[in-house]
Amino acid sequence: MKKILIANRGEIAIRVMQTAKKMGIKTVAVYSTADRNSPHVRFADEAVCIGEPASSLSYLSIPKIIEAANITGANAIHPGYGFLSENANFAKAVEENKLIFVGPKAETIKMMGDKLAAKAAVSHYNIPMVPGTDGAVKDVRVAKQRAVEIGYPVLIKAAAGGGGKGMRIVERESDFELQMERAVSEATTAFGDGAVFVEKYVASPRHIEIQILADSHGNVLHLFERECSIQRRHQKVIEEAPSVVLTPELRSQMGEAAVKVARSCNYLGAGTVEFLLDAEKNFYFLEMNTRLQVEHPVTEFITGLDLVEQQIRIARDEALTFSQADLKISGHAIELRIYAENPLNNFLPSIGNLQRYQPPKGLNIRVDDGFEQGMDVPIYYDPMLSKLITYGSTRAEAIRLMISAIESFEVEGVSTTLPFGKFVCNHDAFISGNFDTNFVEKYYKPELLKKSENEEAKLAALVGLKIYLDDQKILSVPAL
Repeated sequence: MKKILIANRGEIAIRVMQTAKKMGIKTVAVYSTADRNSPHVRFADEAVCIGEPASSLSYLSIPKIIEAANITGANAIHPGYGFLSENANFAKAVEENKLIFVGPKAETIKMMGDKLAAKAAVSHYNIPMVPGTDGAVKDVRVAKQRAVEIGYPVLIKAAAGGGGKGMRIVERESDFELQMERAVSEATTAFGDGAVFVEKYVASPRHIEIQILADSHGNVLHLFERECSIQRRHQKVIEEAPSVVLTPELRSQMGEAAVKVARSCNYLGAGTVEFLLDAEKNFYFLEMNTRLQVEHPVTEFITGLDLVEQQIRIARDEALTFSQADLKISGHAIELRIYAENPLNNFLPSIGNLQRYQPPKGLNIRVDDGFEQGMDVPIYYDPMLSKLITYGSTRAEAIRLMISAIESFEVEGVSTTLPFGKFVCNHDAFISGNFDTNFVEKYYKPELLKKSENEEAKLAALVGLKIYLDDQKILSVPAL
């Protein structure tokens, strides 16, 4: 592998390039016309424009990305996350063009990308799963009858997607038909596939995911868990590793289950197996993400491993150089996804110019980003500006450092989730570890955040006034 094309943009493109360059591998960036001045374009050894701003005309265009690899002489492609990273047709096209795909095989991506197929694959391994339909359901009467058998509340979920799209919680039988109609419509729009399935809704769960690595020599390991329960609109905002609620025994059980999931689909590379954990500490297989996760830095902090490096080595057909027994958890890491969103207005996207953008620096503070001061936040893509990660020898230390780093992170021109991150880190439920995926619904209200910001502004003003008055006393000259 002498030259790798990163089929992505922003912070993840830079993240992959950093490791590739460390390994002596040349890099190729692709970009849309909206990203022509983006940092990831300058960071690469070469860059190719692949189309107009719309994703369908650029970052989702398989022929254009393959062509870019061919004209630059890249012999490998890393998909990052999002866009084409879990597109089986893309992985197949890469393989058919005699290029190395830094990720699993197309068949694996296809299997795990279909939630029903994934459940069928792991069903032979005695892995706990949430009770639900055995296959896709289209007949609303059949689905409704199954919901009654499962017992309300139930969850209607799109079979072909994620990110909270095509998902509906149904509390009562009388609401079922309308909610199924909406779920099918949203799934069709988002994924081009209206297939849905019905499963028992697990109330107040925690979202726990296990990082795995699998090579082509039969080695499959887990790199412990990440706690991903702080979410808004079913999408993660804050992740941490390890989870505060897992015992060593439960961690081992979930890790072994994740390894079985990986083996069930002949997995290759870095992947993540997601589980729901209920209040009684029962865990259920949710899905598998066949790519690098946004939140992979917290695992890198606690294990000391570079996951992108491991992906590349596995893609080069190298065997893992460590065993499960070699892996230990060291310290604690927390990640905040900093979105250009307004937490005071239902987390709606906040588009504008980054008039000021100064990330914090310091020991055990990591910022993965693809923006810089003066750039516009484009309307065409996910509004995540950066990821702020802090590490400490203890969870309390990591939280304190996160709060300090948030306070030092200067962003002007757009609203961000920085204040929300600070709100969470200061909340008793988060500090105690007594929270679940309903944290936002239970504890967060925009007026609470606004009140907190007003109190901080008032305190800052009082401190400023005191400093001013003290200075006046020092500078005043007594009258003669």
